[in-house]
Amino acid sequence: MKPYKKIELKGNSNVILRATPGHFVTPNAHVNHYIDLTPMKHRISEAKAVAAMMASYHSSITAVDSIVCLDGTEVIGTYLAEDLTKAGVLSMNMHKAIYVLTPEITSSGQMVFRENIAPWIEGKNVLVLFSMATTGRTILRAVQTINYYGAKITGISSIFSTVDKIAGIPVNAIFTQKDLPDYRVWNAEECPLCKENKPVEGLWNGSGLTTL
Repeated sequence: MKPYKKIELKGNSNVILRATPGHFVTPNAHVNHYIDLTPMKHRISEAKAVAAMMASYHSSITAVDSIVCLDGTEVIGTYLAEDLTKAGVLSMNMHKAIYVLTPEITSSGQMVFRENIAPWIEGKNVLVLFSMATTGRTILRAVQTINYYGAKITGISSIFSTVDKIAGIPVNAIFTQKDLPDYRVWNAEECPLCKENKPVEGLWNGSGLTTL
């Protein structure tokens, strides 16, 4: 893998964005950087620091009953639930505790919550947690699915995002395009790198990168 840029979160050297320039394809777009969020999702020190930052964004929320984690953000979600509880955010669940959940993704890409999980979504106050938002389409599908189950979405958090709102709900991101100003996103038909015949270097989704 090529050398990457390291962008530290101001005031916290434990949170580092690692961006590798090149030509990469996500499920919804072509991009000119691969952003490796793996350490922030799986290394305890970084996941804890990310969760603390996210908790500061959402500490004014009246209630959070469940945190729906996507893109492998369950470790962050667990610390986030703990931090929100310490901050005094209430849970309306029977056990007065925040549930940390992950939807099942079917072979067709549809998000579903099985019968044993659905009661923790239906009629609940839900915080949606993502690792990355480029076009916002995946988050929009998640929001639509969660709304289908009758939940009230109280907030959306992401480690990195190029979008400010999804379905009218603000996206609270640790890093934005301001932190990586030369980051670009294109539809496949409009990608200038493809027009310049620059080969795709890897396929990138919420699970990580597959180089070609």
